[in-house]
Amino acid sequence: MKKVVNRVEDVVDEALDGMALAFPAYVRRIPNTNVLARAVPKKGGRVGLVSGGGSGHEPAHGGYVGYGMLDAAVAGEVFTSPTPDQVLEGIRAANHGAGVLLIVKNYTGDVMNFDIARELAEAEGIEVASVTVDDDVAVQDSLYTTGRRGIAGTIYVHKIAGALAERGASLAEVKAVAESVISRVRSMGFALTPCTVPANGTPTFTLEENELEMGIGIHGEPGIQRESVRQADELAESMLDRLSSDLDLNSPARLAAMINGMGGTPMLELAILARKVAHWSQDKGHDLRRIWMGEYMTSLEMQGASLTLLSLDDRLQELLDAPSDTPALRQGVAHD
Repeated sequence: MKKVVNRVEDVVDEALDGMALAFPAYVRRIPNTNVLARAVPKKGGRVGLVSGGGSGHEPAHGGYVGYGMLDAAVAGEVFTSPTPDQVLEGIRAANHGAGVLLIVKNYTGDVMNFDIARELAEAEGIEVASVTVDDDVAVQDSLYTTGRRGIAGTIYVHKIAGALAERGASLAEVKAVAESVISRVRSMGFALTPCTVPANGTPTFTLEENELEMGIGIHGEPGIQRESVRQADELAESMLDRLSSDLDLNSPARLAAMINGMGGTPMLELAILARKVAHWSQDKGHDLRRIWMGEYMTSLEMQGASLTLLSLDDRLQELLDAPSDTPALRQGVAHD
């Protein structure tokens, strides 16, 4: 195992310190916690947003703390859900008097621990709502979850719900728009190589030189099938057709797309996938309004990518395009 770490047991603690030191205008670390919160809290009377999960998915989730997105992100150990007491600290940090929305990826540990934290916060008098993201079309049930997994499409939920919360919408309204995104977003990923969890020191699975793993999650787990490596266009088209079918895109639709690197994929290769997504959309008659390309939710150093499609309406597009200012996602600047 070759990694840029000190002691394995200090990886998350030192990384959180590093994030706070590198982006002091955006985030601060809540003392004695694994919580990164906004350096400048949003105005009182506005809904707070909290997300999080295991470390190893950077820039998710601390990279999305800031104006127009999250108020706090809670980090667990690598690929391990944060504990309820840590999530509670995140809720406290995000509470500005109008309630807090939890954005949870559909993994059993995350769902359970965020739910316990919600109950603890409500006992303190904090109004809390929760949504669960399950955008992965590849797997219905797995070792990690009941139902579909939550993967890169979660970032669209952060962005759109965060934009509405920034405007002073109610908790019910912010939850409703988050649920609208969840109902309209689908993702699927593949891996060319596995990743290595620092605490284990060995790859999470093995692949032959000419193999790829299709339908992977974000925790280094294997996918749904092993295939021979294919050309980028063919690979992308097979995933896009699967996403399109799951979204019932039987007629031309307005779309946003995300090409997400898994941690070790060059931008050169992601750009080739972006090109295919645009050409596929044109061939199918879809109106592709936005392409996001880069690393949004990774799996340590895994080589591979995921594709996400979001079916847009006027409101979702306007919120997607609204200003945001965070370490990992900056667009527009017009915040007060």
